Amino acid sequence: MKRTFSLLLTGMLVGLASFAQLNTQSKTYTFKDTLRGTLGAERNWWDVQHYAIYVEPDYANKTIKGKVDIRFKVKSSGNVMQIDLQEPMELEKAYLGDHALPYSRKGNAFFVTLDKNLAVGSDALLALKFSGKVQEAIRPPWDGGWIFSKDKLGRPWMSVACQGLGASVWFPCKDHQSDEPDLGATLKIQVADTLVAVGNGRLKAKHAYEQGKTTWEWEVKNPINNYNIIPYIGKYVEFKETYEGEKGKLDCNYWVLDYNLEKAKKQFSQVKPMLQAFEHWFGPYPFYEDGYKLVESPHLGMEHQSAVAYGNGYQNGYRGRDLSGSGWGLKWDFIIVHESGHEWFGNNITTNDLADMWVHEGFTNYSETIFTTYHHGREAGNAYVQGTRKLIQNDIPIIGKYGVNEEGSGDMYYKGGNLIHYIRQLFDNDDQFRLALREMNQQFYHKTINSSDVEKFWSEKTRRNLTPFFDQYLRSTKIPTLEIRKNNKKIQYRWTDCNLDFDAPVGIIIDGKIFQKIEPTTEWKSLKTNGKIEVDKNFYVGFKNHS
Repeated sequence: MKRTFSLLLTGMLVGLASFAQLNTQSKTYTFKDTLRGTLGAERNWWDVQHYAIYVEPDYANKTIKGKVDIRFKVKSSGNVMQIDLQEPMELEKAYLGDHALPYSRKGNAFFVTLDKNLAVGSDALLALKFSGKVQEAIRPPWDGGWIFSKDKLGRPWMSVACQGLGASVWFPCKDHQSDEPDLGATLKIQVADTLVAVGNGRLKAKHAYEQGKTTWEWEVKNPINNYNIIPYIGKYVEFKETYEGEKGKLDCNYWVLDYNLEKAKKQFSQVKPMLQAFEHWFGPYPFYEDGYKLVESPHLGMEHQSAVAYGNGYQNGYRGRDLSGSGWGLKWDFIIVHESGHEWFGNNITTNDLADMWVHEGFTNYSETIFTTYHHGREAGNAYVQGTRKLIQNDIPIIGKYGVNEEGSGDMYYKGGNLIHYIRQLFDNDDQFRLALREMNQQFYHKTINSSDVEKFWSEKTRRNLTPFFDQYLRSTKIPTLEIRKNNKKIQYRWTDCNLDFDAPVGIIIDGKIFQKIEPTTEWKSLKTNGKIEVDKNFYVGFKNHS
């Protein structure tokens, strides 16, 4: 990803790009953006089934070389394939079977030409060889690319951070979020035999093809986002445990730098309570076949499927701080909770277009509230989510521009989380809300979807048309304000600072003790009361009191 997202927090800019790096600046879109963000003719006719990736990094020269086999299914007629590989990386060879294929380059994409159209419904294998001086991430994960770092003992420590920027920053692929390899992926990483290489899923084998080097082979059986396929290379050691989950025994493996083993054993004791909370609220962990894994990373963290990147310094909070200011954010490790929440939202459920990334980040942000609620009670969860509102900027709409690989506002995190908290209030029943969250993960299990699918789902679950609600919070920067005024023994109320069709219910508190839910529109309505009116803080709205 080439994204930069910062929040004003106690007078400081705090980067939150560990779990997505965002660019909220307006820009002029180019052919390059459209080529990357749109499913054009050279992408539409074929569907990725499996990636088999081999990579060998050269730490000293900051280069990599490798091979990728892309198994794909032919969906329709076509004979030119768009293969994404970002500059300055180079594609060296392309083969279909034993036949070399010609190709040409347009910026960050190569166009490979087949001799003829393949039969619709058939499977084929495209073999690619690549190499080059890879784009280096200087301040990962706030900028993307390959990470050439050192641990505190001066030993090589490498990885990749590329969400948004794209996996094509380091290997050739169909770099569009909508097309995950249906049958998973394998990742072979060749490194010096003094180092350890960790990848997604399960370790299948270790090979010694060359003297002094070891190839570590990892396999993912489930569909996986391209940007989640990540190598970690360093002086790692492993410890493991088993979680008795909803679908049986879940293998939990932890790979950390050797000198941090004891710290990790203590800090990672939070994994089981996290899994317990999330399975209760969201349904079974979505990748039992591939296991759950935390891997210490040379950056803050990222939601790499079945190999979650961890770099929070073995401390609670976000680098030791509570982003909510409520105190509850220091009760747990932010990176363990947030990045693991993405296994359900972002990895299990993935959006087709980057513009709809609020589905990933809003629901995962709300997983922090869910975790707090599960282990510390509802009032603690409410205090946490309410505390995050000071981080909302309302700069630009949450949903970005489609077809150009561009996100909307970084408000997708905390405004997205508060949006979901608002929806929770519409149920008046946490059991029903929890069942809806579980059904969401079941209905969209291992699928790529659009924001419209999610909006329709929650309209059905709340049994009301939430289109004006989503339009207000996702596609506008205005926060609806409840305006009230007294008129004799009545109060009059309406929505202002909103779209004309906005009509969501809101909870009010009368005289500090009586809760009542009212249904304002943009027209004045009346309620018989002489009491003092306040807005229930669980509803993210403004309040103007003219009484």
